[in-house]
Amino acid sequence: MICIFDIDMPLCAVQRVELVASVSGSKAHVAGSGPLRRDTSPYFYDLFTRRQWARFDAGSYRLAPAALTSLKGVNEPMPIAEVEEVIGPLCRLLDAQMEANDVHPFVIAVAGSVAVGKSTFARVLRALLAQAGRTVELVATDGFLWPTATLEERNLMHRKGFPESYDLERMLAFLAELKAAKPELRVPVYSHELYDIVPGQFQTVRQPQVLILEGLNVLQVSSRDGAAAADYFDFSVYLDADQIDVEQWYVERFSILQRTVFQRPSSYFYHFKDLRPAEVRTTGREIWRSINLPNLLQNIQPTRERASVILRKARSHAVQEVLWRQPLDGGHRQ
Repeated sequence: MICIFDIDMPLCAVQRVELVASVSGSKAHVAGSGPLRRDTSPYFYDLFTRRQWARFDAGSYRLAPAALTSLKGVNEPMPIAEVEEVIGPLCRLLDAQMEANDVHPFVIAVAGSVAVGKSTFARVLRALLAQAGRTVELVATDGFLWPTATLEERNLMHRKGFPESYDLERMLAFLAELKAAKPELRVPVYSHELYDIVPGQFQTVRQPQVLILEGLNVLQVSSRDGAAAADYFDFSVYLDADQIDVEQWYVERFSILQRTVFQRPSSYFYHFKDLRPAEVRTTGREIWRSINLPNLLQNIQPTRERASVILRKARSHAVQEVLWRQPLDGGHRQ
């Protein structure tokens, strides 16, 4: 029996003895940072190795290889083992969360850096959770980016992906209306090929039982009055990895896109189509270090400790550790 009653309550004693005894008394570390300490964080974490986490078991949450392949993004490898040993067990724990909280819609946030694998993870999570007969919608925060014309007018194209490049008030209004059970909501459609909001196109959201919101800065305070998207979340996942690895993944993805999507005249990055391989890698690295890395360090990574669960990935993209957040006042560890 899975005994998780609230995202801020401990795992049941039996499972803690079985799976977490080796971690008791140790400090959980997060890639690229120091220890998650009591004097620097309002939370501590139960840390599971991949092997320990897999013992929660995926149950019936499985995907056929062909189905999994159709969900993968560019340079976002995910073998069947990732579903069976990491995401499937997470879905079973989410089942317990949803049964205990009885919240509709149950909103799950997925956060993390560019190129860390958020989109593939979110699509797989949606596909698995829908197997239980739930209606599950996936919304990317890209739809809340200001249109390119607005970003150019405000001289923010070089800050795309930073908090100020989003219509944060619109995103908060969407979440508020979602939680208020508004029958139908519309989210602007974003095109990665055009690198812009598509005029007149919308994703329609009709009272799903579960909504997954995936994006860079979803765990950040989102407005002048201190309101945050996280106020509307029932659960959140942060995908974490070493900065050096994420840079490599980004450059690899940029190289793949340069050979494919960037070759299309309709692509915003068509001007990169004739770059030589070495120039492609240099350009990708420059973009990462001048835009994406500062955004990660300044805005994304500082929100990591707000997540209910942190999934730490190795250079191979495989999740190696799972950190389950517990509050200091949870009562089960002093």
